[in-house]
Amino acid sequence: MLLTVVAVALCGCGGRESQEQVTAPSPAQPRPPVQNNSSDTRPIIAAFGDSLSAGFGVAPGKSYPDDVQRLLDAAGYQYRVVNLGVSGDTTTDGLERLPSVVAIHPAIVILEFGGNDGLRGLPVTSTEKNLAAMVAALQKSGAAVLLAGMTLPRNYGPEYIASFDQIYVDLARQYRVAWIPFLLEGVGGHPDLMQTDEIHPTAEGAAIVARNVMKYLQPLLLPESGRSRVKGLPVL
Repeated sequence: MLLTVVAVALCGCGGRESQEQVTAPSPAQPRPPVQNNSSDTRPIIAAFGDSLSAGFGVAPGKSYPDDVQRLLDAAGYQYRVVNLGVSGDTTTDGLERLPSVVAIHPAIVILEFGGNDGLRGLPVTSTEKNLAAMVAALQKSGAAVLLAGMTLPRNYGPEYIASFDQIYVDLARQYRVAWIPFLLEGVGGHPDLMQTDEIHPTAEGAAIVARNVMKYLQPLLLPESGRSRVKGLPVL
């Protein structure tokens, strides 16, 4: 099973990375039922995605959704982050899991899919169609969507990469959703922030990812959920 992509091309290494270097096997992941704590009445932010959301390779409590929760708590926002990441998931898998996500009535969904589609060389039209279906269904359910953009290593070819990157631009424009241009900005391609598989961030890298996410998430937060705005975010 292929895991989520990291844009190693951003580190300026030319074409040295082979496809084998940017993909990795993963054991089959069971799909646990979505847990909804009825005693916690805070609005839910669902981190819905693949291994980058799941926190593959880092200790429990060190995924980027965990760090987002800490940033929200420190800033005084009353939201509960629910991690719905499953390692190895494609957009097709995400679409299959979508009803269980809608069932917990999230206020905001951080939608992070597509990297595994790209690594497998799946048709861009299929990836875009699946993502569009997820965005439309989530919006229909009343959730605000924050779309996490990804890219691919340079050895996948300029034409395929350009078409893949454009998916997120087009969907953000079409559905008028908030959009993170590149989820791993400042992390992908930095060996000190990436695990040895060169695919997943370390705990330190995940903390940076969380801060990237918060820049785009904060405008979606309801002022009455906490402080109306904060000028800066605490350092993790």
